[in-house]
Amino acid sequence: MGYEMRREWIVDVLADLKAFAEHNGLDATAAGLEDAALVAVAEIASFGARNGAAEVERIVPAHALEASNVTELFSWRGRA
Repeated sequence: MGYEMRREWIVDVLADLKAFAEHNGLDATAAGLEDAALVAVAEIASFGARNGAAEVERIVPAHALEASNVTELFSWRGRA
């Protein structure tokens, strides 16, 4: 199990939960999950920053770290 798998999976899970919440009319839940995804990416980036910039880039591309919302954040993955 690689470095990416240990931390990145949570972003995918949060995106799936957000999509489920939106599909089922759970707007407040979807908004909370959007916030949680941003926090997760920030925390993942902070782990990478402590281990060197190369680790951050392997987890999340630099342009995704500059995203101002989750739609932009996930656009590099083909998800919105």
